Amino acid sequence: MVPEEVFNEIGTNRQRYIERLSEFLQIPSVSTDSAHTADVQKAAAWVLARLKGLGFQVTLHETERHPVVYGHLHTDPDLPTLLIYGHYDVQPPDPLDEWVTPPFSPSTRDGFIYARGATDNKGQWFTYFAAMEAILAVNGKLPINVKVLVEGEEEIGSPSLEPFLKKHLGELETDAIAISDGSQFAPGMPAITYGLRGLSYLQVDVQGPRVDLHSGSFGGLVANPVQVLSQLLAQLKSADGSIAIPGFYDDVRELESRERQEMAALPVDEVELKKYLGVDELVGEPDYGPVERRSARPTLDVNGIWGGFSGEGAKTIIPARAGAKVSMRLVPDQRASTVNGLFENFIRSKAPPGVKLQITDLHGSDPVLVERDQAAMQAAVRAIKIGFGKEPIFIREGGSIPIVSLFKELLGCNNILLMGWGRPDDGAHSPNERFFLEDFHCGIRSAAALLYELKQALTGSNPPPARVAGKASS
Repeated sequence: MVPEEVFNEIGTNRQRYIERLSEFLQIPSVSTDSAHTADVQKAAAWVLARLKGLGFQVTLHETERHPVVYGHLHTDPDLPTLLIYGHYDVQPPDPLDEWVTPPFSPSTRDGFIYARGATDNKGQWFTYFAAMEAILAVNGKLPINVKVLVEGEEEIGSPSLEPFLKKHLGELETDAIAISDGSQFAPGMPAITYGLRGLSYLQVDVQGPRVDLHSGSFGGLVANPVQVLSQLLAQLKSADGSIAIPGFYDDVRELESRERQEMAALPVDEVELKKYLGVDELVGEPDYGPVERRSARPTLDVNGIWGGFSGEGAKTIIPARAGAKVSMRLVPDQRASTVNGLFENFIRSKAPPGVKLQITDLHGSDPVLVERDQAAMQAAVRAIKIGFGKEPIFIREGGSIPIVSLFKELLGCNNILLMGWGRPDDGAHSPNERFFLEDFHCGIRSAAALLYELKQALTGSNPPPARVAGKASS
């Protein structure tokens, strides 16, 4: 049980937590933009300083791109250990003209705090910092051992994290991992995510003539890269929304009947959903409901396309080149490496003569499923019920968090607790990103409760399974 004094401390400091979060949100730590490299470093230093202030033994580890902040605060070697993961980098704020207030000038209105990173992931990670600060202020020590890993490359696929994990496996051994980088199912419906889709993200470049050509002089003689690319992309999906790449579905694990029943029972107002999305119709595989299609079925989407002339007026050319970025969300038991190969074989088999193709693997991750009926997961259920006043539901998430599959594979830890405090309409990656302050407060309460609930769950009659660094448990 959480001492009532801890919750009193959290309540007393509610406004101070918002002010501290606002300070964090002012740092434009955009990891994909080299112009913000110094800002990313500043955000890492901010995290480092905050953890030091709590008494953590903390280190800033430089990587080829952005730093990893790692710290630990040990209470008792006989107590379980929780590893808390978060990221301090954020997505680019573009388009800037769609923000009501500047993206790095946090604004509070209508019960929300608005800023880039508010929900993804600075605000959600900060709930753990605030919870630990409150516990330490009341008790002087945490109920369990805690390790914290905060990176600055999540928004670009975490390229430096795998080598970091492999180098520091011994330090990172843990009994459970907490990640809050998602959302509730709906406002007022807290959730625990037990499944994440994987990601295959590729770039397709089509090269035609050596330079742009006059379409009057050379039209009908050379292949047009924009037209070739458009034809290739159009063949990736069938008219019913299914993916047309041969072998793409071969490794897909079908949903269990229990899962399909649970998803069908979730309250989804399709009229309101279409209104929020600004579309007249929902599309996708006809044999699956909207929850299944958005969270537990594989997808393929063209994320961007370019080539030729798109300026004002007319310019009659055959462009020399064209390109597109394509992402595929993967489900158990698909693997990104396998899907990449299937995609490339398909595209190359459909390409006409007269052009050259280059297909680049930008980044990816494999899907993850977490066992729901484990002691740590049930501790998370109780913690969220304490913090939000409602028992959470179990959901699968359509997005990808590359670190999760790495944690499972390299650290051999199956107690991965994915608890999102945000809301689906918080606008992560979009203009006017926000975090509902009541959810922020409930997240702090839940994070505090989790430390106490894990102590009870993992030191009882059923101790956690043995951990072997670098080898996943069966």
